Amino acid sequence: MKVWTVSNQKGGVGKTTTAVTLGGLLSDWGLKVLLVDLDPHASLTSYFRINPDQAGGSAYNLFLDAMEGKAARTRSYIQPSTVEGLSVLPAATALASVERKGSGFDGMGLVISRALTAIDPDYDYVLIDSPPLLGVLMINALAACKRLIIPVQTEFLAMKGLERMVATLEMICKSRNKALDYTIVPTLFDRRTSASVQTLKALRETYGAHLWGSVIPIDTKLRDASQAGLPASTCFPGSRGVAAYSSLLDGLMRKEGLAEAKVASG
Repeated sequence: MKVWTVSNQKGGVGKTTTAVTLGGLLSDWGLKVLLVDLDPHASLTSYFRINPDQAGGSAYNLFLDAMEGKAARTRSYIQPSTVEGLSVLPAATALASVERKGSGFDGMGLVISRALTAIDPDYDYVLIDSPPLLGVLMINALAACKRLIIPVQTEFLAMKGLERMVATLEMICKSRNKALDYTIVPTLFDRRTSASVQTLKALRETYGAHLWGSVIPIDTKLRDASQAGLPASTCFPGSRGVAAYSSLLDGLMRKEGLAEAKVASG
């Protein structure tokens, strides 16, 4: 089971869209995929029409289990989506209280990693949607993954969020004495605007070694897919947004050593 985390210390950069679209494409390819929502705002959870306050079980329960000394009951908190092969571990708004409630417990940064180990045989890929704030939830998301995907909106303000994210990543990698591969993904690109073009140029100059070679364009079909509660590859397989994410996924899987990886786009 491969675990990827989608994270950035700035909101509105396309984290949830990236996690859902990549997850949908992986399930289209016949793989078993779990989407994990660790953001108290629960955008991914709401995307799939799951009420974060009435989910019955969520990622929050994993932290409660850990604080109560119980074994992780991961499977009981997972819900199927309407897409074959795609499941969701929903968030709850109560995740916002984990930082305070778990401050006196050891091992709170490894709760999700341990919970996912318990379901290793069940899934091929796990994609974690991380909150945009540094804290125990983001630390869990980074500790659990083998690859980090950092979506960055192509505007100058997003560069500051990226700087903070890379600094956080370096700090965590140093503390655990282990490097974490990461890929920066330019999102919401609009070639008609100088802001997008100039930001992309700055990204290439500063982060070339870790920057994905293409961009995710602005595409209203990605927004329409969220309104439908389905991955874009299910609703709009021929859209340019899906084509871009297919290219991204192909590149990510090549990095995993699958040189002939080819993701169907419809």
